[in-house]
Amino acid sequence: MAQQISYQIDNNLYLSITDRCTLECVFCPKTLGDMTVKGYDLTIIHRPTEEEVIASIDDPTQYEEVVFCGYGEPTLRLNVLLEVARHIKQQGGRVRVNTDGLCNLVHKHNTLPELGECVDSLSISLNAQNQEIYDLHCRPNLPGSYEAMLDFTREAPSYIADVTVSAVDGLEGLDIPACKAI
Repeated sequence: MAQQISYQIDNNLYLSITDRCTLECVFCPKTLGDMTVKGYDLTIIHRPTEEEVIASIDDPTQYEEVVFCGYGEPTLRLNVLLEVARHIKQQGGRVRVNTDGLCNLVHKHNTLPELGECVDSLSISLNAQNQEIYDLHCRPNLPGSYEAMLDFTREAPSYIADVTVSAVDGLEGLDIPACKAI
């Protein structure tokens, strides 16, 4: 079985570079045992090398964005992400990273300057207006995750011009207007 590293949805190319995550979100299809997205099986047989990821990208300029997103947190493989993102930028492509915002907590330093050099857009999963709701639905593996995600979110626009924050509507106790206020 061949591993699906890159997959196209609409006019974007998505890159799945890891199956590891710092969260175990109750709403994540992976947590629920489903490894498919829009018909693509994102089961990781092995974590792809930088060379394998680059080889899976045909022409980054033919896509609106090349997005680091799969059923794992892409910033856990920060070095691979950065090298591939640099390659995409050198080829004239646009790079987005979908993240849980825990990169600085995991790597124990401010990673935003590095990301800012080669990432055009960040989409950060907020998913809660407070730590209680975050812990309930996101089930973080690292202490201090909610505050670390908020700190990352606050600092991100200093390095990356296009920052979006998202929340999954319909979760018990989730207050979308409160999330918007954040």
